[in-house]
Amino acid sequence: MADRVGLTWHPQLAAAILAARERIDIVEVIPEGTFLESRKSQRALRTLARAMPVSIHGVSLGLASTTPVEQWRLDQFARLVDSVQPASWSEHLAFVRAGGVELGHLAAPPRTASTIDATAANLERAARTVGTYPMVENVATIIDPPGCRIDEQTWICELLSTSRADLLLDLHNLYANARNFGFDAAEVLKRIPSERIKSIHLAGGAPVHTPAGERWLDDHLHDVPDPVYRLLELVGQLVPHALDVVLERDGAFPPFTQILMQLDRARAALTKGRARQRLAS
Repeated sequence: MADRVGLTWHPQLAAAILAARERIDIVEVIPEGTFLESRKSQRALRTLARAMPVSIHGVSLGLASTTPVEQWRLDQFARLVDSVQPASWSEHLAFVRAGGVELGHLAAPPRTASTIDATAANLERAARTVGTYPMVENVATIIDPPGCRIDEQTWICELLSTSRADLLLDLHNLYANARNFGFDAAEVLKRIPSERIKSIHLAGGAPVHTPAGERWLDDHLHDVPDPVYRLLELVGQLVPHALDVVLERDGAFPPFTQILMQLDRARAALTKGRARQRLAS
């Protein structure tokens, strides 16, 4: 068992990450805006990947769409993955454009048989182009997408049964959706095939007021809430193999010592869950 715990790369954290790399097992890099477009930045990312494990986490492909992902976008990712040789790469189960309009947001797709089939087809094209399947991440939403025919957990499980892509399970997104739509996050987690969960995201959020009432927003600007650590304990209990666990923080950074403490707390939660797994076996 060799779980790895790390965080998302951010320029404001770069020096601190390198200074504390003995306490950081993996770094996740969002490539859009820098690493996909700049050869100089790609050289820097290759250097980082030689110093510590790196995972590439995309936000622009829009895999969960009935529209095929444009080939030039997949080609960009293929070149980056080939150049950097990351430990893994991933994308979201979301669409980000429609009718030629960029949404600027990771939008949850309507949960239907059609979007399952179309997402699976996009994943096949991505795997053929890049050479490996991306891990796919569940997304948070403050509205139930119009046109849904099935619930979120059924949609994810059916997609996993249709595709060879594994799951990057964002526990805060799961927690946010559970709060917003009144389901039990732990029970949903138990329904997901544990052998398909290969990586974990942790993050924080905050309540927002909408015309439909209060909703919980996944904003990556707050500390990880206690219930998400409890979900991580359950993951440690259910998942039999090693996992990568990444803390996502995009701004409002606390002192880096506090970020390191959150990584340690994540390790402790996993360890607690692993202990329960051993007792049950």
